[in-house]
Amino acid sequence: MPDSSEESKLFGPVKPTPCHWILAFALVTVLLLAPSSSAETASEYQIKAAYLYNFAKATQWPEEALPAPDSSLVIAVFGGDEDFVKVLHHTLAGRTVTGHPIEIRHSRSLADLKSCQIVFFRASQKDTPVMIAALNSSGVLLVGEDPNFLAQGGMINLALKDGRVTFEVNPESIEHAGVHYGQNIPAPPAKVAGSTIESAGFRPVKNEVSPIYPDIAKNLSLQGTVQLQAIVRADGTVREVLVVGGHPMLAAAAEHAVMKWRYQPGEKETRETVRITFSAQ
Repeated sequence: MPDSSEESKLFGPVKPTPCHWILAFALVTVLLLAPSSSAETASEYQIKAAYLYNFAKATQWPEEALPAPDSSLVIAVFGGDEDFVKVLHHTLAGRTVTGHPIEIRHSRSLADLKSCQIVFFRASQKDTPVMIAALNSSGVLLVGEDPNFLAQGGMINLALKDGRVTFEVNPESIEHAGVHYGQNIPAPPAKVAGSTIESAGFRPVKNEVSPIYPDIAKNLSLQGTVQLQAIVRADGTVREVLVVGGHPMLAAAAEHAVMKWRYQPGEKETRETVRITFSAQ
């Protein structure tokens, strides 16, 4: 288990917003520990690396993809330079997912990508659509960071909006690939020790999934409130979750939970407000 200083480096500095001033001292400390590249880039890379780790924990692959209890779970980066790969190595060093050690690769070979469990496509790679088409039935979770990624057949897309990293999911592409996103994490009751949920909006929630309090946050006694806005389709499924405020380590867990919520069907798409408070007690 990494010590506190290593966990501080895990998520790096976050671009301040009015919601973050309460974390000012902590952010200054993290800034001093961040890599020598720009603070904004370091923060974005570290948060995206944390997202990839959470996606790995929330995904179930076909048995043949990870045949042995100690088979490596491979996350490949397609395109881009080495800076992100180095951050990914540093962030996920020594970590496992259900006993599987994580292996990081930087690859451009289709054959190599087919043997991975997750491929992260860096933005603006011209051959991304060709690679997606070749991989979309290979049991590989395809994650990108380009506005057109989901339209090209990608499965999960990370986006930087107003200084915050958010994500959208294409459930049809995930189902077609034969992987199960979110189904290996049991849905706890609406309120569990460690978190309190408040939902305010136009539509009642039919199926509310509580967030899993991150072990890292528990070890650091990190607590606080994450405020979210859920963009809910007419059929009640959540299309997108936007983080309005809160610590990124807690926000990632909150987003994952709310993406699995189901609201009562309505006549049109709505925007619902959600507040999730994490307590170390």
